Amino acid sequence: MDRSIKIAPSILSADFANFGAEIRAIEDQGADWVHVDVMDGHFVPNLTFGPMAVKAFRPHVKTVMDVHLMIAPVDPYIDAYAEAGADVLTAHVEAGPHIHRTLQAIRAAGMKAGVALNPGTPAEAVAHLLDLTDLICVMTVNPGFGGQKFLDMTAKIRTLRQMIGDRPVHIEIDGGVDPTTAPLVVEAGADVLVAGSAVFRGGSVDQPEIYGQNMAAIRAAI
Repeated sequence: MDRSIKIAPSILSADFANFGAEIRAIEDQGADWVHVDVMDGHFVPNLTFGPMAVKAFRPHVKTVMDVHLMIAPVDPYIDAYAEAGADVLTAHVEAGPHIHRTLQAIRAAGMKAGVALNPGTPAEAVAHLLDLTDLICVMTVNPGFGGQKFLDMTAKIRTLRQMIGDRPVHIEIDGGVDPTTAPLVVEAGADVLVAGSAVFRGGSVDQPEIYGQNMAAIRAAI
């Protein structure tokens, strides 16, 4: 299990007219994973990408394509995201009544299975899922929009880290990650950091070195 700190820029903050170049730019500048936020306008108050968009992103992603489903229901779309090329597929524990079945189906489709927790959901909600999941995503904002203010979930992260023990399960943080908040969540036990505006702010495909500087600032703070 590689517990080195990974930065997973969220392409929700990228230039929507230039996704291929944006993905190549962040990877060239040191991104470990590429995070894709899928929202349905129902489970969360926003609409973003679907399986066809994820399939279009896939040829440009050379690292890990980390697809976060903020949708309900999840199960009817698992195979579509597998066919689109997701490496990790994360579903919310709040998105349906049969999360065990969902995680089993994600793994059966050949992907790593993630489970996400909204800020108001306690760590104990995934206590019986730890042997079915490869990643726990702790939301540090209420999901639906990028650029929100960080909510302190360090106590929840510490609880999860203790619950996980020596299982090969990542703890991912999604929401408000920047050089100020990253050290807090890493100290608590997180190892995958999703960052959107903190990575993309000020840069572009014509100035990709700014993406690299932004990621370096997060790593330096850690």
